[in-house]
Amino acid sequence: MPSATYAEAMSGPRGANGERNSVAAVQSVDRALSVLEILAAHGEAGVTEVAAELGVHKSTAFRLVAVLESRGFVEQLADRGKYRLGFGVVRLAGAAAAQLDIAREGRRICEALAADLEETVNIAILDTDRAVNVNQARGPAALSTHNWVGQGTPLHATSSGKVLLAHAPDAVRKGVLSRDLQRFTPATITDPEVLRQDLDRIVEQGWACTVEEYEVGLSAVAAPVRDADGDVVAALSVSGPSFRMASEDFPKLARRVVTGADELSRRLGFFSQSR
Repeated sequence: MPSATYAEAMSGPRGANGERNSVAAVQSVDRALSVLEILAAHGEAGVTEVAAELGVHKSTAFRLVAVLESRGFVEQLADRGKYRLGFGVVRLAGAAAAQLDIAREGRRICEALAADLEETVNIAILDTDRAVNVNQARGPAALSTHNWVGQGTPLHATSSGKVLLAHAPDAVRKGVLSRDLQRFTPATITDPEVLRQDLDRIVEQGWACTVEEYEVGLSAVAAPVRDADGDVVAALSVSGPSFRMASEDFPKLARRVVTGADELSRRLGFFSQSR
């Protein structure tokens, strides 16, 4: 079956100056999503049926289906020449469901830990090369009113980021360590070898900490959250002013954060006989 590249099907026609026609590109994306909706509604459909429902030429429908097939979002039924949704859709749905589960199941844990430690507690997930906070609760003594939910923070300068980076796929870890590390404060680790050693230590001890590495006056401790397969899918952290969160108190804080992270892991289906 001839294949179409993502750019060929999604960019639309080009103008005389070689620039993409943005209107056509948006239309192509809209049509591709409509293809997925058609297959979801009918279970399976041929190119002719898809073209009829979209109101486009058969060749246009063929290119859209070919792109979706190349990305795993649809698959062809060899015996009938029709198409159905592929596992790429399942992968996206699973990722979205996992994030929703983390945010939903983690809310109560965040609130309890924030009340117990009287500081701000966050849950963050890995998003390409940054940590994105998906849940937050503030303790009664928390000074900051900043809402971190939905915001990305650097992997190398935050406790949650370090937990996620320490357990990230090799490609992600190597990618971060191979580029210049941005300095946010005098305490930010910008030496790749020093950071690598820090990440190895985090994996071994089971938690991470930062002292004014992202913001002056801010310290934090974080622990990994695992899914049913044992993979680290999030980090639970507590953060507060450095004058209240002294480094000598980190091991004690870490035990409480690890307990909270383990509880969230169990809610996500993880069970470890070693704990």
